[in-house]
Amino acid sequence: MKRIFTVLVMIAVAGTVMVSSCKKKPKPLSEVIGRVWSAQLIKHGSSVVYTKGVTTSPTPGYVNFRLDLSSPTSATLKDFDGNTFTGQWEVQETASGNSLILKNLTPQPTGTNGTIQFTINSASETEFVITRTTGSQKTGGTINNYTLVSP
Repeated sequence: MKRIFTVLVMIAVAGTVMVSSCKKKPKPLSEVIGRVWSAQLIKHGSSVVYTKGVTTSPTPGYVNFRLDLSSPTSATLKDFDGNTFTGQWEVQETASGNSLILKNLTPQPTGTNGTIQFTINSASETEFVITRTTGSQKTGGTINNYTLVSP
């Protein structure tokens, strides 16, 4: 009886170890961010210019901001000024960090040659934080930070 009990305990322990060591593989970053995003908090340089739900934001046009990455390759960016740009998107994953690249944008946003690159600061299925890698001519050359949400 003791042997049967010992064998059952060993099987239970081995089973627990095997199950707990089998972790789900995390989703690829492109799958995590592949959705429609809207503005939660926007900074032009160090200045907050938009906070969702605050009616006195200095740049209220961000209420209509949309970054649509729901297609595996196609992107649509609706900017705070109402202009809409379409093109492709890709994620570049490197040892030093990850980047989101919007490319072949039409019409071409001013001063971009049709490409805008962002550093990905953090990404989940509900919040996406990115920083533009070059200054935006629309905002006076500032490096802009976008905290985006997906409903």
